[in-house]
Amino acid sequence: MAAIALALYLAGLGLAFGWRSIAQWKATGDAGLRLDAGPPGSVGWSAKLLFIAALLLGLAGPAAALAGMDPVNVLDHSRLRVTGLVLAVTGVTATLAAQLNMGTSWRVGVDPAERTALITDGAFALARNPIFTAMTATSLGLAAMVPNPIALAATIVLVASIQLQVRAVEEPYLARIHGAAYADYAARIGRFWPRNRPPTSTDPSLSAPLTHEQSLIVGFSLEATAGPIGASLSG
Repeated sequence: MAAIALALYLAGLGLAFGWRSIAQWKATGDAGLRLDAGPPGSVGWSAKLLFIAALLLGLAGPAAALAGMDPVNVLDHSRLRVTGLVLAVTGVTATLAAQLNMGTSWRVGVDPAERTALITDGAFALARNPIFTAMTATSLGLAAMVPNPIALAATIVLVASIQLQVRAVEEPYLARIHGAAYADYAARIGRFWPRNRPPTSTDPSLSAPLTHEQSLIVGFSLEATAGPIGASLSG
């Protein structure tokens, strides 16, 4: 199972960052990589450092299992390993699908001076960060396949890096660039998991007070409706 986990990890990494970057470059002339996360010590820099650490730990987990590292006993079950395989394959597939869903707006990292379209359909109608959700699922699946301390640490560090990147880097950027549109989107759709809420209307006519003519029409409609009801009750 360790060899399968390692092959799956390398395939997922190659598809999510290698192939996707090449496809983006062929489509737009831009690979979509925004690797400058800010000066050392900044929040963006810290998130990037954690993410790189998570990627390295994700590789080291299956490699350590192949080298003979013992798994955590309580997690060493064949059914859990099979479940992890299914979860990892699903996560890799979902990661790539969500990346493709972004079209030419796909980026790795954030350029504060750049404006891209706000994607709210497809996978992004279920969660605001479906790529990160799918990547976390992949990491959990790999950790279940090779449940050693390194693979478990990879998932923990990945979750920490994603939380920092999303909350402190990406969300402030999107709020600044897209304003009310992003605020409405964030109010309706969950950060990582589905949480659909009714859209907040931006049509001022829906919240404006009724005009005198509208009030007369509403009053007439109510009287016309109440007439037959009153007659039927009195009869």
